[in-house]
Amino acid sequence: MGDPQLGNRGGSDRCDDEQVQTLETERLRLRAWTHSAADVEFVFDTYSRWEVQRFIGRVPRVMEDRSEAEATIARWKSVDDSVHGIWAVERRGDGQLLGTLLLKPIPASSDQVPLPLSGDTEIGWHFHPDAWGKGYATEAAARVLAHAFTAGLSEVVAVTNEANAASQGVAQRIGLVHQGQTTRYYNATCELFTATTTRAGLGTADRCTAEQPQRPTPAAPLHA
Repeated sequence: MGDPQLGNRGGSDRCDDEQVQTLETERLRLRAWTHSAADVEFVFDTYSRWEVQRFIGRVPRVMEDRSEAEATIARWKSVDDSVHGIWAVERRGDGQLLGTLLLKPIPASSDQVPLPLSGDTEIGWHFHPDAWGKGYATEAAARVLAHAFTAGLSEVVAVTNEANAASQGVAQRIGLVHQGQTTRYYNATCELFTATTTRAGLGTADRCTAEQPQRPTPAAPLHA
């Protein structure tokens, strides 16, 4: 899950200069990914690790070549608009990259290839192991969830592998509500969390988003 595949996004009505909004928290900056050597190297280093990839995608696999990182960044950037996006998460103090935060259309389960969009929006996170256990995933995900509702979305979903307790912890910490298991997305069985604007101020969550495991430290998110 959490694999940022786009499904049938229909990019023909996109403007080439559309870019994800930069967001900030006390410790973090969430910005657009670039094709810089530093960004490409970080993506390759992160997603070539089994401990990161093991809960991502229907058939998890690690990146084996930097060209995959370059193609992934290009795919991520096709999601960016004034509401949705796939952000690079970095520390404000020193610019150190920490991980990925996504808010994107989530594909429905289907026999079609590529998978059609479900009409729902997914939040997810993938963080480098060096950033686990510090609350970064929770902090970044809470900021993106607030952005989603401010931008006009009424519901956001997250889906996780049933064994990914760390990501489930992040989802619950930012206000998503566990709805049990679902098979409606990604042709997979996921734990579903959702958040809506009608609950808890900004909302509550349920649906299934994929994220990496966190070291068992206080507060573990879909990637905390």
